[in-house]
Amino acid sequence: MPLSVTSANVNGIRAAARRGAIAWLEATAPSVITLQEVRGSDAHLAETVAGTAFESWHRAHAPSHLAGRAGVAILSSVAPLEVRTGLGDFLDDGRWIEIDLPSDEHGVLTVVSAYVHTGEAGSERQVVKLRFLDAMHNRFEELAKRSAADEGEALVTGDLNVAHRELDIKNWKGNLKKSGFLPEERAYFDRWFGHGFDVAADVPSAIRHDGDWIDLGRRHGGDGPGPYTWWSWRGKAFDNDAGWRIDYQMATPRLAARCVAAEVGRAATYAERWSDHAPLTATFH
Repeated sequence: MPLSVTSANVNGIRAAARRGAIAWLEATAPSVITLQEVRGSDAHLAETVAGTAFESWHRAHAPSHLAGRAGVAILSSVAPLEVRTGLGDFLDDGRWIEIDLPSDEHGVLTVVSAYVHTGEAGSERQVVKLRFLDAMHNRFEELAKRSAADEGEALVTGDLNVAHRELDIKNWKGNLKKSGFLPEERAYFDRWFGHGFDVAADVPSAIRHDGDWIDLGRRHGGDGPGPYTWWSWRGKAFDNDAGWRIDYQMATPRLAARCVAAEVGRAATYAERWSDHAPLTATFH
C-alpha cells in the first residue's frame, strides 16, 4: 500500500502549532509523522493534535527527563505492533524512538525518529554526541542484518545534526572545525551510505551508495548543493539559502527501492516558517 512519511524538527511542538505546523501537516496528509524536539509532555502533544486530523492517530512519544528539552515522537494512522524507546545507555534523553508497523510488502517496517545531540567541538558535549552516534551505528547494523535476512525493513528519520558532505552545507569552509561538520562525525555517514556505485547507473556520482543504508534526501534531492533543511533564525540565512542539510530519511535498500520522492517542505517566505528546520517527506509506492 502507498506510504508517505514526514519528518520534522518542530523546535517545540506547541510553538510550531501556533505558527501553522499542524495545518501544514494536515494539508500534506502523510501516513506517518516523525517529530524531533517536541519539548513537551504526553499531555502537551495530545492537546496539540486535539481537534485535528491526527487526534485519533496512535502517538508514540519519548520525552526527555529534562523538562522543555529534546523529545521525539511518531504519529501513525495505523497502530504499531511494538514501540521501543531509548538507545544504548541513552534511555531517557528523548532522542530515540522506534515503532514496528505491519507491512504487506516487508512483513514489518521499523520507523525511527532520532534527534542527535548538537555537540561542541573539543568539549564533553562532543564526547556525548559521538557516544550516541556509536549507539546509532550498533542499532543500524542490527537493522541492516535483519533486512539482509529478509525479516523486515527500516526507515530512520530525524535531525541528525551532521552535514555529510560539502554539498550539504552552504558555508562548508567556515565550519570545518565545528560540530556538525567534523571529519569524525561525517565518517559515520560514510560507513552507513558507503562510497561506491548505486545499482542505478543513471544516478549522479555524488549520490551513489554502496552501504547498507540509502540517503533518500540525497538520492531524490539531486547532486546538490542542498536542498538544505535548517537555517538559522538570525540574519539573512533563510533568505540567502545559507543552510545545512542535517535532517535525513535513511532507508534499507529494499525499502529505498520503493521510494519515489523525498521532498523538503521549505517555506515560501521567512514569515511562513514554523520551525528553524524544514520538514522532509518521503513517498513510497
